[in-house]
Amino acid sequence: MGRYSLNTLVLFGVLSIASILVVQLVWVRKTMELQSTNIAIQKKEDSLNIKEFSEQSHVALRNVLEQINTNLADSTELYGAVKQIRSNRFMVDINEELQPFYLETLLKKSFYAQNINQDFVYGIYDCFTDSIVYGNLIRFSKTSLYEPDSLDQEGVTSVNVTIKNDGHYFTVFFPNVAAKPIAPVQFISPWIYIGIIVLLVTFFFLYSLVIIFRQKKVSEVKNDFINNMTHELKTPISTISLSSEMLLQIADSSQGQIRKYAGIIFDENKRLEQQVERVLNVAKLDKNELILNKEPFDLRELILQLKDNFEVFQMDKSSRIDLDLTTESHVLLADPVHITNVLHNLSDNAVKYSEGPIQISITTSIISSVMLIEFSDKGLGISKEHQKSIFEKFYRVPTGNVHNVKGFGLGLYYVKMIIEAHKGKISLKSIPGEGTTFTIKLPV
Repeated sequence: MGRYSLNTLVLFGVLSIASILVVQLVWVRKTMELQSTNIAIQKKEDSLNIKEFSEQSHVALRNVLEQINTNLADSTELYGAVKQIRSNRFMVDINEELQPFYLETLLKKSFYAQNINQDFVYGIYDCFTDSIVYGNLIRFSKTSLYEPDSLDQEGVTSVNVTIKNDGHYFTVFFPNVAAKPIAPVQFISPWIYIGIIVLLVTFFFLYSLVIIFRQKKVSEVKNDFINNMTHELKTPISTISLSSEMLLQIADSSQGQIRKYAGIIFDENKRLEQQVERVLNVAKLDKNELILNKEPFDLRELILQLKDNFEVFQMDKSSRIDLDLTTESHVLLADPVHITNVLHNLSDNAVKYSEGPIQISITTSIISSVMLIEFSDKGLGISKEHQKSIFEKFYRVPTGNVHNVKGFGLGLYYVKMIIEAHKGKISLKSIPGEGTTFTIKLPV
């Protein structure tokens, strides 16, 4: 995926998240406004209903009072006798003899006439005896209209009870009539909903970007591997082809020249064989098919041999390998072939990534039954951003289109896999421009 395509994807992703957020915010705002409107309408309706009920109840109770007070000359004497204590409780002053059963009958008729289809309870208070007589709960139903809730409960109004004392009042209570409190609007849930949606979408988007960047990195590494492999294989092939052509041209010349070009063909062919073998070994490591033939061998001898080979093939006499080996035994139980390849890989890297005279130092020590090998060079070094990836397969420090350093990016991956297959560890410390130190720990 190209940079333009990636930038376009990121732009569309950000726009999508922003659009979702805007839509959700608008939705929540509309919902809040709708809820506020509905609550205001409900409050208004409740207020009107309570006002209408209050007026109907006043009319009904006044009609009851007029029927009880039959000796009144003028109805104005009843002014203020009906009082509303609360929205569902009324008190009516009376000065006449009153039979509770008669009062109950009048209340039923008057409420029915005013379309008050509510359950009610009434009580008659006698101020002289400081006592109150309650009637039973009268329930309203469409079939039986007003009927007592139960005839077995205390407080059932008896037909024979009569209150003869003057100076008392009766109250009527409607238990099912009350201004229902309206719960405040809760705006937490919509915001939590929006937050969860935005978090999920953002997480999915970021996760997708991570996957895309990883795939882009893998693609770049793969392309780099293909480019380097092409250059790596083309060089020995070209050399072999040229040497073969020269052999054909000097077929009648001296045997020395033939031996020289034949040697070049042999060396380049071995180099090509080693590159192919390295790729095959890495493939075996990936499939867990690599078999280690462990045997006791002396690491000191391997290091000394590495030093001798290095000095023989280096044209620059200023290049050197400095050794600081412990006096303790260097005998390891390991695969000598692969351990040899490990040290040669590190040596090859030091040569590849050094400018001018090559300076390598190898130090060994034994700490708690662990062989510690420090392989240092004074090369170009590795920046911090690339150190974490240097042991990955096919990874090479980017050099653009410059292919002055040969390799497939498999050497250090192979080294790490072999060391870990021997139950060891490898790490590095590097400073750009000063050099790199690889530290290997192997069980003795």
